[in-house]
Amino acid sequence: MSRKPSFANLRDRTIAEPAASPAPVGGQGATTGPASRQGRKQVAGFFSPEMSFAMHTLARRQGRSLQALMAEAFNDVLRKHGESPIGD
Repeated sequence: MSRKPSFANLRDRTIAEPAASPAPVGGQGATTGPASRQGRKQVAGFFSPEMSFAMHTLARRQGRSLQALMAEAFNDVLRKHGESPIGD
């Protein structure tokens, strides 16, 4: 059985300058992202595994995306607190 290589011999090597990264594919820069995300901001949260499973299951059952269900939930919260729903 072969042994895993030791990284100890890499410790004394000099670090070479990183090569220039190739141009992004499709004209999309690293900071711009896909066109579908233009003008949008990420909203994220941490939930229990049970909540995650329930939401993914519901989305799959309804043939909708998790993002669409979250938008619906956020709009419901806005309505509940007297704010106008945003839509998407």
